[in-house]
Amino acid sequence: MTKILRSVRRGMFVAVGIAAMALLFSACKKSLDVGNNTPVAGLMAFNLAPDKPAIGIALSGNSITTSPLNYTSYTGIYLNIYPGSRKVEAFNYGADTSFASTTQNFEVNNYYSAFALGANGTYRTVVVNDNLDSLSTTSGQAFVRYINAIPDSSKPAVTITASGTDVSNNNASFGAVSTFTGINPGDIIVKVANGTNISANRTITLEKGKVYTILLVGLPGNTDPAKAVQIKYITNGSVQ
Repeated sequence: MTKILRSVRRGMFVAVGIAAMALLFSACKKSLDVGNNTPVAGLMAFNLAPDKPAIGIALSGNSITTSPLNYTSYTGIYLNIYPGSRKVEAFNYGADTSFASTTQNFEVNNYYSAFALGANGTYRTVVVNDNLDSLSTTSGQAFVRYINAIPDSSKPAVTITASGTDVSNNNASFGAVSTFTGINPGDIIVKVANGTNISANRTITLEKGKVYTILLVGLPGNTDPAKAVQIKYITNGSVQ
């Protein structure tokens, strides 16, 4: 297993560094990862592996997380990172040994999400370009996507319904991340089901201009409320 260097580099990613993307975030602190004049990308990281209670995320062998990410938790904001081709590793916090990795080319002024997924000794790290610069609020909408982090070989149906109409209805394989879809503000109903051991639904209230990621998580058939199949969500930020 790869040994992770503990030279932590963490920064809070704000709109000043990527003004052209017109994203607003609530936190504003000087970056500890890169200098103020250094071109950067942004990375948000998630722990969606139900049997990994505490993990970290490393880039090129250096941890970017100053504290452990508990199951279903995330960095909370986009972290400043150096651009370029970099190895992204999920590692066991404290033991500092990696359990899943991938390589991603991070481009300047782009936002990315890294998801640690899997269970029972089989894991993966999924990194996606969030393409936030393609989103516009001229229509007055909110933006929603989902990730299927339920470790199962079935492809459960994922539906998102607004005002009684399906705005998204697809079968999603494990690790699939949908693109952001514009939806009018208000309540939506999110459902995930495979007809046997996966079934969950949740109502989420969307606000104009906000960007959401829906997290489909949990172990099929598990009765522990903390690890059962459930639907969570986070707010990535707001579009101006």
